[in-house]
Amino acid sequence: MNDPLQPEHPAVNRWIVAMSVMTATIMEVLDTTVVNVSLPHIAANLSATIEESTWVLSSYLVANAIVLPLTGWLASYFGRKRLLMTAVAGFTISSFLCGFAQSLPELIFFRVVQGISGGCLQPLSQAVLLESFPVHERGKSMALWGVAAIIAPMMGPVMGGWVTENYSWRWVFYINIPIGITSLTMLKLFLYDPPYIRRRSSRIDYWGIGLLAVGVGALQMMLDKGQFEDWFASDLILALAVISASALIAFLVHEWVVPHPVLDLHVLKIRTFGAGVVLITAVGFVLYGSTVLIPLLLQTLLGYPAVQAGLAMAPRGVGTAVAVAIVGRTVAKVDARKMLACGLCLSVWALWDFSRLNLNAGYWDFFWPQIVQGVALSLLFVPLTTATMAPIPKEEMGNATSIYNLMRNLGGSLGIATVATLLARRQQFHINTLGAAVTPYSSPTRATLESARSLFISGGSDISTATQQSYSALFGIVQRQAAMLSFIEAFRLLAVLFVLMLPLLFLMKDPGRGPKGSGPAK
Repeated sequence: MNDPLQPEHPAVNRWIVAMSVMTATIMEVLDTTVVNVSLPHIAANLSATIEESTWVLSSYLVANAIVLPLTGWLASYFGRKRLLMTAVAGFTISSFLCGFAQSLPELIFFRVVQGISGGCLQPLSQAVLLESFPVHERGKSMALWGVAAIIAPMMGPVMGGWVTENYSWRWVFYINIPIGITSLTMLKLFLYDPPYIRRRSSRIDYWGIGLLAVGVGALQMMLDKGQFEDWFASDLILALAVISASALIAFLVHEWVVPHPVLDLHVLKIRTFGAGVVLITAVGFVLYGSTVLIPLLLQTLLGYPAVQAGLAMAPRGVGTAVAVAIVGRTVAKVDARKMLACGLCLSVWALWDFSRLNLNAGYWDFFWPQIVQGVALSLLFVPLTTATMAPIPKEEMGNATSIYNLMRNLGGSLGIATVATLLARRQQFHINTLGAAVTPYSSPTRATLESARSLFISGGSDISTATQQSYSALFGIVQRQAAMLSFIEAFRLLAVLFVLMLPLLFLMKDPGRGPKGSGPAK
């Protein structure tokens, strides 16, 4: 148990503290996406199928999702500095073991350990940043945190592809070791627990921990595997849905009435925080959903190699990096709700612009909408976090950031699952619709077939083979057009979701005009 009379600690520059926690956070956030492009190499090297290798991603995400909401309670029970150092050490050691794994089961086991360790890093680092800076300077700290939360997931696939192609997939994990050692050293030297971080109760909410772990774990696995298993046509997905729903409902009821909850849900009664949690869920949905859509469009329909597709997505990171510093400085001077409204509107414009693309789109057709989207994400993330956390007392900050980050991650998982399902289902629908118009009695169809057949005959094919090749080529055209239509609908869905979020801004209070973190604002 922590001593309630904690000794005074030396004053440390808040920016040094910020860099200490951000080093670990960037390492963890990168690891959520950097492995994606390495899966084929991992599968080949460890004698596994591509489908089996996806458990390398799933195991990490499930373990991460289970631990993330427990972070606030773990910090108050064990101490924040001790928990952070343990998490960074665990993440660094498990990264080495992941790179050294000789079989797929070994790699999956060490990824679970890595996910458990990494789950604490995001909410803890955000809580430290929010507490280290006064309310009127929190925009600057959240601008720094936004670099990890927004830019790192975009850069992960690019870095992973480059490292895998030039070295080995094992180095995707080994590169974490020097970063982890650096972070661990800085945390040891510069981070101290504030006096209000102390063990509040000797009682452990075993039921709450168990129900939360089962509910969130089953939900994350359902979202991750749903499209592969054809959703509720699969007994596995149906069972996961029932388990998740039952456990989470029981968890909500239990946590609302238990005297010492592992996750204090009463903080959601603060109107600004509740609205902010809904908004960050939507931001996660759109951010991760569009992060999946754009590289898929570039690679599957426009023929970009993986690394080039990652580079083509760089303008969004550039837009965010440029805007986030400006937004961080101005958020204390401008009504955060106005900045959020601008961010939502700019995001809608960018997503709608993406929905107007076609199969002839070039690099510059992607460049400017991504710049706008990057700026919009800065206008969303920094003011949203600042406004949402403003009415939260410092002693509740760890609990609040756990809920906030959990919902952002679950929103991201839901966005990825929704986008993947929408693309598959709508492409099949459009294939049927477009295919119905492709008949031998259609003049455009006959002209296309004749042109293709002449081309194949001139290439050396006989008439019969050329005819079959012509029909295959025509079906390929239908498939690509149907796929493009499904991408258009997905972009429009994301745009409509942000439009629906606009009324929530009226429920929030501007942190510059309300209580500055001194207590809950209703």
